[in-house]
Amino acid sequence: MKPVTLIAACALSAAGLFVLLSFWLDPFVALEMGAAVFVLAPLMALVVLRKRRQSRFGDQFPEAIDIIVRSLRAGHPIGVAIKAVAQELPDPAGAEFAILQDEIAYGLDLETAMRNLANRVGQQDLPLFVTSISIQSQTGGNLTEVLDNLGGTIRARIKLHRKVRALSSEGRVSAIILGAVPFILFGAVNVISPTFYGAYWGHPWIKVGLTGAVVWMCIGFAIMRKMINFRS
Repeated sequence: MKPVTLIAACALSAAGLFVLLSFWLDPFVALEMGAAVFVLAPLMALVVLRKRRQSRFGDQFPEAIDIIVRSLRAGHPIGVAIKAVAQELPDPAGAEFAILQDEIAYGLDLETAMRNLANRVGQQDLPLFVTSISIQSQTGGNLTEVLDNLGGTIRARIKLHRKVRALSSEGRVSAIILGAVPFILFGAVNVISPTFYGAYWGHPWIKVGLTGAVVWMCIGFAIMRKMINFRS
């Protein structure tokens, strides 16, 4: 997603929220909430997009290791193997290995370029991959066997991770439904009886009550997410 598209989408969402809330809340309060959405939504979107990119890279990583292993077994140096990954795989793995290849071509040593790759992508399997190549380049040994075993380990971990996500899918759906029910009921009551909450909006404690309700809902949602978020 392009930055301009992301900012435009967040601006439209903030404007829509402001218009919607203006029917029930003070315009200044609605403006504050719309501004908060405009500020926080891009940050949340970037976090989601980064995790999605890391996930796609993780799915491609075993195949990238296989390409490197085949190139090394054919007698090619590690630089040629990295170039093969950059040419054969699509984004994001292909793009990241292309950057790695360019850094090595412009004079950066292999270990530093590999660590830059790990820091840039942030995928959890990359540090072990970088360490394996760094140690083997300094001490020698059978790098193809090490990388072959590493690829098998990563594939097994990915398979386990998908199995855990499948088993915890019911809990995730329940958490989403429980988190959305209060907002759905609030909207439904306002549609059915627009004056139902009218007598309470001016009460001095209404903001405190709403803030407390939102805080406790966020805490409950975080607890449910923690309960179903198994590390694999």
